Amino acid sequence: MKKTYTAKAEDIKRKWYIADAKGQTLGRLATKIATILRGKHKPIFTPHLDTGDGVIVINASQVKVTGRKLKQKVYRRYSGYSGGQREVTLEVLLAKKPTTVIQLAVSRMLPGGSLGADLVKKLRVFADDKHNLTGLKPIVLEAKK
Repeated sequence: MKKTYTAKAEDIKRKWYIADAKGQTLGRLATKIATILRGKHKPIFTPHLDTGDGVIVINASQVKVTGRKLKQKVYRRYSGYSGGQREVTLEVLLAKKPTTVIQLAVSRMLPGGSLGADLVKKLRVFADDKHNLTGLKPIVLEAKK
């Protein structure tokens, strides 16, 4: 009879990847990043453990979206007070905080709870091509065109 494999802490080897968002579609880039953060690209993937790697995203301000999403996609937040609901379109958010767009897209693809919170901590997003994480020796993530 086969037994279910569960990864142990000593089996997990962490790597860092660097993804260039320049000219890439937001959703397709976010799914690729979420897969790596979750660890689904590894044969030792275990659903309830953090087996994933870290990801550095550069050029977040140059990410591409299709269709009419720039005008129609709306991000909402609510403070809990009456009149406390705020809305901002994707176009405005990309202009003001391009890193937030990618962080929200990726974090909403990850599981909720403490596991998802730990996974999001391994995501670093930069608006331009400069980053201060060269000491991690990241591997370049290939972009499919």
